[in-house]
Formats: sequence, C-alpha cells, structure tokens
Amino acid sequence: MRVILRWLKRAVLAVIALVLGYQLWLFGWVLWWSWANPDMTRFMEIRLAELRLKDPKAQLKKQWVDYARISPNLKRAIIAAEDAKFVDHEGFDWEGIQKAIEKNQRRGKVVAGGSTISQQLAKNLFLSPAKTPWRKAEEAVITLMIEATWDKRRIFEVYLNVIEWGNGVFGAEAAARHYYGISAAQLGSDQAARLAGMVPNPRFYDRNRGAPGLGRKAAIIQVRMPAAEIP
Repeated sequence: MRVILRWLKRAVLAVIALVLGYQLWLFGWVLWWSWANPDMTRFMEIRLAELRLKDPKAQLKKQWVDYARISPNLKRAIIAAEDAKFVDHEGFDWEGIQKAIEKNQRRGKVVAGGSTISQQLAKNLFLSPAKTPWRKAEEAVITLMIEATWDKRRIFEVYLNVIEWGNGVFGAEAAARHYYGISAAQLGSDQAARLAGMVPNPRFYDRNRGAPGLGRKAAIIQVRMPAAEIP
C-alpha cells in the first residue's frame, strides 16, 4: 500500500510539474510577443491545416501593419462591436459575462460569449476553437498574463493583426484588401462597421457578404462608434 501511495504522490507531483512548466512556456511567449510581432498563431495553424486538406499549396492571407497604420474607424468599430469597456477592464468584463449567461439561459443554447478582446486574443494566440472547460480555464490564465505584461495599445495592435476575418484571411490589412481592395488605413466608417460585424462568424460572412443580418449589425455598430474609446 505504501508503495502505491508513493508512486501516486510522484505521479501527482509530475503532473503538477508538467502543468507549471507549460504555464511558464506560455508566459515566455507572452513576454516575447510583448514587443516581437507574432508571425503565426495557434488559430492560424489550425485554419491552414484545414485549408491544406483540400489544397496542399494553400496559404493564409495576412500582413502585419503597425497600430498607427490601421484606420481609427476600424478601431472604434471593433471596440463598439466586441468590447466597449476594453480600455477600462483588466481582462474580463464581469457584467458582460453575466449578461451572456442570462441570454444563453433564455435561449437554451450558447448564443453569446461575453469574451473580451483580451480573452479572444489569448485564445487566438495559443488555443483551439474547442469550447471546453479546460480551454476556457487556460484562456483565463493567458488573459491574466497578457493584461499583466502588455499595455492596452499593444493588446489591441496584436489583436487587430491576428484575428480571423474570412476563409484563410487574418488581420486588418488582409481583410481590408480581401473585401475592399484598399489598405487598413483607408477604411471608412461603413466599411469598418461591416468588418467588425463579421468578427463573430468571419468564414460565414466571407461566403455570404450580402447577408441581411450583417447589414443590420453594421448599422448598429456605426451608431455606437463615436462613443467607442480606443487606446
């Protein structure tokens, strides 16, 4: 019995060491990306693998641009659509999470997430789209790491450059060129509002650009944009 307990203790300690080691590995990347620009994210790797199942030569559309070269219209549209309290919270919008839970309970299914920009970035950089308790817990830990070591401007800059905006399309510059044939710096308020409306379901809207729902969302976002506070 003592032998079993000893080995059980060793196994538990080994698991704890692995978990802590993984967190330190993640934190190392968070520190590195606080000033170095990510070239590939976990989310990009997953999407690229999916595309290459159909076309082995498939490539992602992405092009990094500095924060100053992204239209203020797009910045305001994203804040208005995704995270109105972004500049004020420390990674989590507890009121928004509570509202999302209540909405999901009323609908009887998950229709709202309540994730902040910081949480979405944590997921895109390191995790998969799977909606599991483990992924949500890891997302929370990474969000705390990012919020503790990056300023809001850096968080928003990386977010705008790595989020998915269509089938194989990532980042503001690639999205602006993919949908409008212009740079991210040239986006007008109506174009920015439509791009912001695509964020929750970008591949669907890439295939259905004239969807009535997108037009309604864009109109609401455009009304909210002047009040959006950007870093």
